[in-house]
Amino acid sequence: MNRVIKLARILSTGRYAWALAFHSAAATVEHASILAPLACQTVIDVGANRGQFALVARRCFPRARLISFEPLPAPFRQLQQVIGQDPLFSAYQAALGDMSGETTMHVARRDYSSSLLPITALQSRLFPGTGERSTQMVRVGRLAEFVDPDSIVPPALLKLDVQGYELLVLKGCADLLDRFEYVYVECSFVELCEGQALAEDVVAWLHDRDFGVRGVFNTLVDKRTGPIQADFLFKNTRTPS
Repeated sequence: MNRVIKLARILSTGRYAWALAFHSAAATVEHASILAPLACQTVIDVGANRGQFALVARRCFPRARLISFEPLPAPFRQLQQVIGQDPLFSAYQAALGDMSGETTMHVARRDYSSSLLPITALQSRLFPGTGERSTQMVRVGRLAEFVDPDSIVPPALLKLDVQGYELLVLKGCADLLDRFEYVYVECSFVELCEGQALAEDVVAWLHDRDFGVRGVFNTLVDKRTGPIQADFLFKNTRTPS
């Protein structure tokens, strides 16, 4: 989405404008038209940062249970302030993965680009200002350690924006995956973080677990590199359309 159009859409909605002005949380309005038809009752938001996606999910699904995960302390505090006193919202200061304990977060200068994997020079070139600033130990765990399976009311959406850690998060969600009708993942076509799974790997893993690609959206393309990343919507093929 064009930046000017995105800003205009943010500023035209009071809550979005407030979140941007006071918490530097630019609602990801580019997702709204993709999410709205899904009519979800539960949203698991992994890699929430300041609540950019959560804002849009709440507007699309006003009565849904919304559960966000953000491991870094400063964005986590702002996430809580951005979503506010919402009785259907809960948040965990943690990363999701395929293990339990603590691990190293590579904190980017723009913290929404931080990753549990080292950030590559290619990422810094393609997205100036997103190079590594520091490292920090963060809590990590599997989804089932935080979320009661019975609280995942269908139809449910699992959203991942985890900067290269997508496949490890999915593996850590494997025992609850059949409770989701949709998985919405930002996937990369090139290695922006060291050792990350690429889009084809994520597609193949989910395909083997009966999730088919429903659509590919918001593709970023660089003139030198070609396609960089896109948002993939997967549908559980074992549930009715």
